[in-house]
Amino acid sequence: MAQPRERGPYSAIVDRPPLPPLPGGNRIIFWTIVNVEVWDITRPMPRMLLMPPQGQVRFPDVGNWAWHEYGNRVGFWRFHELFERLGIKPSLSINGRVCIDYPRIAEATAKAGWEMVGHSYDQQPIHVEHEPEQMIQKTLDILQKHTGQRPIGWLSPGFGQTFQSSDYLAAAGIKYTCEYPYDDEPTRLSTKAGPLVTLPYPIECQDVTTLAVQTQEAPYFARKCIDAFDQLYKESEKRPKIFSIAIHPYAAGQPHAFKYLEQIYDHVLKQKGVLVWNGREMYEQWYSKNPEKFAGPMK
Repeated sequence: MAQPRERGPYSAIVDRPPLPPLPGGNRIIFWTIVNVEVWDITRPMPRMLLMPPQGQVRFPDVGNWAWHEYGNRVGFWRFHELFERLGIKPSLSINGRVCIDYPRIAEATAKAGWEMVGHSYDQQPIHVEHEPEQMIQKTLDILQKHTGQRPIGWLSPGFGQTFQSSDYLAAAGIKYTCEYPYDDEPTRLSTKAGPLVTLPYPIECQDVTTLAVQTQEAPYFARKCIDAFDQLYKESEKRPKIFSIAIHPYAAGQPHAFKYLEQIYDHVLKQKGVLVWNGREMYEQWYSKNPEKFAGPMK
């Protein structure tokens, strides 16, 4: 059993040399992660927008299930049109079960060339899985079968982990994880199967945190993300930076929120020196060419 600090020792960003320069004279990476999930109506819902009246929990919880279902029926397709229009191929954090329950989404994203990122088979924490190693393999196998792409990235639902899960992921062939959002830069974790790279998945610049957990209005989400980008963009004068945004069809895909999501892309993409990459591109075209220059153990 290894705790996070044992896998990835503390490293102050001010003590590190700048990361390798980005290609093409660019200075900041813009990374989008879209999360598509299956909420099983026979289980408690992963998240609740509608609180149970008088504290009486509903089962089945059709209201909150329908909130998520709207995202997959309607909200996702707003995202799909946006990225087709902008020529962006985001990372898709996807439950393996999406290929069974929502094959239309799996087909559309595979055709569009999105990157597949494993997001467990079902939308539930990995620590409740009876056989997490087998679940990881099942997820990767089904995504490869239905999309033609075997993921090299992974994000467990709700950042759920065990102290052993990093070992399981590396042994299954996963190269990078989104589960350690503790830095602005990629780092390395040690595992029994070799190093596992961390990429800076956002906690703050994601729609569920802002719109559902903090219950902020959609204009605030746009302002928050733009402010974060502007700060990182300023810092990127001295060292390469990554600005990442995570979105869910049932949150930022809602009609009242979508135009504010578009405002974020309008602002970011009009700046000079912005490189639009997904996680696989970051790993293969940046990290893999200079692994020794990133913080963390090499083994």
